Amino acid sequence: MFTITDHRVDQAEFILSPNFSDRPEEVKPNLLVIHNISLPPGEFGGPYIADFFLNKLDTSKHPFFEEIADLQVSSHLFVDRKGHLIQFVDLNKKAWHAGVSEFEGRNECNDFSIGIELEGTDTEPYSDQQYLSLINLTNCLMETYPGISIERIVGHSDIAPTRKTDPGESFDWSRYKNSLG
Repeated sequence: MFTITDHRVDQAEFILSPNFSDRPEEVKPNLLVIHNISLPPGEFGGPYIADFFLNKLDTSKHPFFEEIADLQVSSHLFVDRKGHLIQFVDLNKKAWHAGVSEFEGRNECNDFSIGIELEGTDTEPYSDQQYLSLINLTNCLMETYPGISIERIVGHSDIAPTRKTDPGESFDWSRYKNSLG
């Protein structure tokens, strides 16, 4: 079971990303956004995702990295294929994960959401360890931030449908949501 102290998941490795900002005054997170990421695309393991969130991606390591080198993005949390957690942004701050987005008529989802990146692709099944970590993490987040409910957990594709497809058809929403609570 995970716990949160001062907006940090106690069981997560913490690596501070420079890519964050303050939430609007008095806004608490009330939306959870599930993403996927793999760097290089379709490959797992290695330091590249952390390097990307830290603006330290070495473009000489893969041609795709040149395409994303100037992006400044982050996520609150990252779950690797083994279920290991890394936190990049305090949960009371705004991570830069959603981009141009909308949920229930409200734009700029970064203002009121927590972003979780799963190491994966739209088509590759996620690991049992990832589901276990994600389920435990989500239960902890819902307890700590009561504005987040099962109905307020979405994929990146739900809030930016013309731009994004993640977490993709490989993500088992039923398995995930039926295990919460």
